[in-house]
Amino acid sequence: MASTQHDRVRIQRVIDLDPFVLSFGFFFPDTTLAALAPARELLSGTHIDWPNETVRLAVQSHLVHVAGKTILIDTCVGEHKQRRARPEWHQRASTRYIANLAAAGCTLDDVDIVMCTHLHADHVGWNTRLESGRWVPTFPNARYLMGKAEVEHFAREAAANAQANHGSYQDSVLPIIERGLATLAQPSDEIIDGGKLLLLPGHTPGQIGLELDDGKDGRIVFCGDAVHTPAQVFLPDLSTRVCFDKALAAQTRRKLLERAAAEDLRLIPGHLRGSSMRIRAEKTGFVPVIAP
Repeated sequence: MASTQHDRVRIQRVIDLDPFVLSFGFFFPDTTLAALAPARELLSGTHIDWPNETVRLAVQSHLVHVAGKTILIDTCVGEHKQRRARPEWHQRASTRYIANLAAAGCTLDDVDIVMCTHLHADHVGWNTRLESGRWVPTFPNARYLMGKAEVEHFAREAAANAQANHGSYQDSVLPIIERGLATLAQPSDEIIDGGKLLLLPGHTPGQIGLELDDGKDGRIVFCGDAVHTPAQVFLPDLSTRVCFDKALAAQTRRKLLERAAAEDLRLIPGHLRGSSMRIRAEKTGFVPVIAP
């Protein structure tokens, strides 16, 4: 269980799937591995499998203890959910996710805020769990924070097609809203002392991030899927197949990287196989400095 401790913030990674492996050509249809050749030494193995031409990600939550609150950022894939288009997510059972939370010293009752950076199926799955044939909130004492624009978009998608986004709106989002546990957030909302939301659109229409002052090493930004992999630090304009608006996603990512380099921000992408990364600006572009 990876953990980083700072003066006012403690962060733990709670793993659901690692590695989560995707074909490079599928995930990044607009380029080839040859474009990343200069970065091969840094990326090879942990982030990119060159011989098999795959991208290696983690599906994980970040457990944040700050200002007397316990915040769970994104809730991964979940169990017992119909995800036929993605076999490794489909009808999962007996996973170790809740055990991994417990190993981090967190019970389901301890979580004060569940923050969904966006509403893709691999970020909302453990919002709910199956109990007596019904989807019930996994974290009964938490308020679930979701971007207002994000909820509105995926509600429209689900109304038009029940299987949109793997059907995750119906089983992992709507039950939270119906029980009155969802807080629809706006960009720049301050959710705790020293912690404000950021709008990071493009990957999805209303993706949000969380910026925190860690009290020691400056500021941290949990940036969801604005950056999936350090490969996109070397190629900031490279968006994924699953981005809603590729051009906007690239614009958001470039602005974030520019700011991270200028202000020495510590970025924590949702799928990073590592605890965090800082960004160094060089004449040829950006370079990630990845903490294990």
